[in-house]
Amino acid sequence: MADRAKDLIEKLRVKPGAKVKLKDRDPRDKSSFKDEEETKVETAALAREIDVLQDRLYAEGSRALLVVLQGTDTAGKDGTIRGVFNETGPLGVSVQAFGAPSVLELEHDYLWRVHAACPRRGTIGIFNRSHYEDVLIGKVKKLAPDKVIEQRYGQINDFEKMLVENGTTILKFMLHISKDEQKERLQERLDDPEKHWKFNPGDLEDRKLWDDYQDAYETMLHRCSTDWAPWYVIPADRKWVRNAAIATIVRATLDEMNPQYPKVSWKQEDFEIK
Repeated sequence: MADRAKDLIEKLRVKPGAKVKLKDRDPRDKSSFKDEEETKVETAALAREIDVLQDRLYAEGSRALLVVLQGTDTAGKDGTIRGVFNETGPLGVSVQAFGAPSVLELEHDYLWRVHAACPRRGTIGIFNRSHYEDVLIGKVKKLAPDKVIEQRYGQINDFEKMLVENGTTILKFMLHISKDEQKERLQERLDDPEKHWKFNPGDLEDRKLWDDYQDAYETMLHRCSTDWAPWYVIPADRKWVRNAAIATIVRATLDEMNPQYPKVSWKQEDFEIK
């Protein structure tokens, strides 16, 4: 793993058991990267390298990579998927967006729908929001009793450990934006007719609960960043920094997984195409 990737991982990774104060982490931090245009070029190159490694992962067919994206409204989950994974062949990548659970999903335990959406072997799965909604919005809006929420942290850790033990590598990215940046992005959606479809009046109600959500995120990071499924706090006020950081970590993780094309049982010299 390149030194730059190692340094970035060390800087952004939440160590198991560590207590996180989001106010102490600068969402506009760009110190890990050079100028914007150069970084965008490097990120595009990383995206192409991710595609090559994903092809090997698909051919190998024995392991998977799960990328979890969490963040407040406007944090840039969709933009991250476009910026980091658009070069990757669609055959080996799946994206699952988690909204409010359906009636059927509510008839099962809260992890039922999540397990069904986990990537199959040979693929990269991306969660746009995830099972962590059940300790975020579930906690802030009191959608479940405190005792039930408390149980979920351990249940989630056990669930993720089971996935890892069965061949899925997990990366979890918390897209950390400031309240001021969210205001600008919401205003842009309100002002631009072509972005009206992205504006949800309910986002303004959630914005009133900003501090409560920050507290819920801090608890989540503290309780659920593990050796087997770490959380990374990504400075996300600058979109180009966000994409570069995540692309660097994904690329380094796939490189460390080192997927290989399978060996074939036949010999090339035994065949002639006529």
